[in-house]
Amino acid sequence: MDDVNARPPRSVGADALKAFTHPLRRAMVDHLQAHGPATATQLARALGESTGQTSYHLRQLERHGFVEDDPDHVGGRERWWRAVAFWVDGVAVRQEPGGAEVVASTQQWAVAERLRVLTRWVETVEPDPAWAGVGSSARATGELTVAEAEALTRELEAVVRRHLEAARDAAARDEGVGDGPVDRRRVRVYLDVLPLPTD
Repeated sequence: MDDVNARPPRSVGADALKAFTHPLRRAMVDHLQAHGPATATQLARALGESTGQTSYHLRQLERHGFVEDDPDHVGGRERWWRAVAFWVDGVAVRQEPGGAEVVASTQQWAVAERLRVLTRWVETVEPDPAWAGVGSSARATGELTVAEAEALTRELEAVVRRHLEAARDAAARDEGVGDGPVDRRRVRVYLDVLPLPTD
């Protein structure tokens, strides 16, 4: 799942995933991942919902560990929320009551989210020449053992976290320093390591 905070993601079980299946909750997490921290009012405006609805569902998402207070927006009249990175141990969760269904539903949501973002990326002409060649969509296929596939996944995840953490630290250092703002944009990184069907 999306490692939005550059930290090792937390593992969630079947009960948390069941709470996550609500369409508005998924839409709010989608929005927070894509656009960064927001208030309940901002989410309501963006998603065409009432603030009462977004406030309620944010509390439920917080209860199950999918969102948390944004440390960069403390105090003030409204709470700011950010998405929390999470991952699902599909083998373990499928053994819980109702686990297989919620794992499948969550995977379908993740694939649909990727499809929306990647389709928009392909269909949009990047107006900034500096960013026009930055995006990359690559794939590789090889024959691995279970241990080799797990090692590959761990190493790739560590690389992503290291770069996100370095960028976050650099952004904190750059704040208020220099002649102008550094050209930073939100960048989405997808990482899929999956076994192909044996047939």
